[in-house]
Amino acid sequence: MVAPNGARRDRSDHSSLPVTTEQIVETAAACFAAGANALHLHVRDGDGSHSLDAGHYNETLAELAGAVPALRIQITTEAAGVFDVASQLACLRGVKPEWASISVREIARDPALAPKVYGVCADQGTKVQHILYDVDDVALLKAWQTEGIVQEGQSSVLFVLGRYSEGQVSDPADLRPFRDAMPDTNDWMICAFGPQEHACLLAAAHDGGSLRVGFENSLTDSNGNTYLDNAASVAALRATLERHPS
Repeated sequence: MVAPNGARRDRSDHSSLPVTTEQIVETAAACFAAGANALHLHVRDGDGSHSLDAGHYNETLAELAGAVPALRIQITTEAAGVFDVASQLACLRGVKPEWASISVREIARDPALAPKVYGVCADQGTKVQHILYDVDDVALLKAWQTEGIVQEGQSSVLFVLGRYSEGQVSDPADLRPFRDAMPDTNDWMICAFGPQEHACLLAAAHDGGSLRVGFENSLTDSNGNTYLDNAASVAALRATLERHPS
């Protein structure tokens, strides 16, 4: 999976970071050609700010389906310090996506709405990927699974490495606490912030995980060299995996 933009970066961070629908579609096509088979989608308002607008999502999803029909699309419900849980729920209802990422710690801001968030996803057939930043998030997810707030089949997770470390720098060793906390999880993916992004992804691949790469998490390689664009990062990761097969 490629995560080409995120909620916070813009073209002042990198001239090839996609912000408009046209740029996102162009990036998606290039990343698919480079070896990505899924895309983590953030859309932006007219001023370039993070958006959960259902209309904008639906427009972008339609454009992506026409341009890169074989690429699976996952939308984000990230609050990014802007949106409340009601807005996240409204986004899910308005878009009815095939696939969505949902941060358990964000949904926990409004516990009364948590069952509705996961219930709506179950009712409309939206696959949920739970965003987990640390083992406390893992514990919360397990509690919600036990309580029935998170429904049967909603087991997919993304382990986020380095998001809240000093300087947002990750290390392959950061994966171990997540794997120890969820040893029986089969449907798991990681992303990793900072210059060790690809090293972390390689470690996860060797441990049986799926991988998310892209400018949302890192703009550079391990030597601090800036990637030309998202497709270059995807291609570099593919080459690394081929050189070091599990």
